Amino acid sequence: MSFWQKIQYFFRSRRAEAMHDLAPSLRTKYRRHDQFGLLNLLKDFHLFRRGHSKKIKHILWRDEVATDLKVRVFDYQYTVGGGQNSRTISQTVFFIYSKDLGLPQFFLQPEKFFHRLGAWLGKEDIDFVEYPKFSDTFHLKGEDEELIRHTFSDDVLHYFTKEANWHVEGLNYFLIVYRAGNKLKPPVIKQFYQKGLEIFEILKNEGFKI
Repeated sequence: MSFWQKIQYFFRSRRAEAMHDLAPSLRTKYRRHDQFGLLNLLKDFHLFRRGHSKKIKHILWRDEVATDLKVRVFDYQYTVGGGQNSRTISQTVFFIYSKDLGLPQFFLQPEKFFHRLGAWLGKEDIDFVEYPKFSDTFHLKGEDEELIRHTFSDDVLHYFTKEANWHVEGLNYFLIVYRAGNKLKPPVIKQFYQKGLEIFEILKNEGFKI
């Protein structure tokens, strides 16, 4: 094993230990590798359609059989490009499955300059006249604008007006939350976990029911 490989192994082992120790405080369990088939389960989300060499590791998980609720927090990485031009991107992702959700397909992300450029070229996102700060802060897209507008009620819009920089994707009973390219240190994951549950609570009453 090379010196660099030893360094990588050391930090992976430290993260595994820290995540394992964190799990009880969140009422979760820990698995180092993806034994849930998450990559296949989440393949329709925008985040998981990018790049190649995809990996999910260090999973905090909780299942509630009575309510059919599944919660996962994990590290996800993928690579874009190839050879010397390749770049690996990592982030921590919150995922929840619940039949209390009933979300239209949507992708909410911070609005960047290229989104504004796209708007100038006629590629509009979904804006809300009553909430200009939200519309200036976030880029919201999805297949069914009417259902998305119903889901993004006044309460939801008010919430995200105060909460910038989140990426949120919804699809039926599935919801994922993350900050792009932000792999969180274990001490911060507890706050992130609570934030994911908070977003779940604000959205679960707004979706359609099947």
